Amino acid sequence: MREERPQTRKLTVKDEFDVKDLKYDANGLIPAIIQDADNGQVLMMAYMNEKSLRRTLETGLCNYWSRSRNTFWLKGETSGHFQEVENIYYDCDRDTLLFKVRQIGVACHTGERTCFYKRLV
Repeated sequence: MREERPQTRKLTVKDEFDVKDLKYDANGLIPAIIQDADNGQVLMMAYMNEKSLRRTLETGLCNYWSRSRNTFWLKGETSGHFQEVENIYYDCDRDTLLFKVRQIGVACHTGERTCFYKRLV
């Protein structure tokens, strides 16, 4: 079922923080781990660049950079399964982001709640 797009809201970043201070890789990307804000379940992992992170901060909805398509994508734009940002954390090395989100619908393109539904061990 396709969900309606949630209202956007600008997120307030701490005064001392600038997204330029993050450590992006040679391709200008940074890993983003997406976690359910309510239960802590890891939903997915994707990549962002500075512009997609800024779009996320401007809208309150997760925006990513698709390495395979070489373009931006708003999570939920075609599926209706949006991710509303509750909190954003960065690690001690400033090279990975952790998002706590309110997941609308499922996170995985397969229809599973999380992309991490296949067990290895």
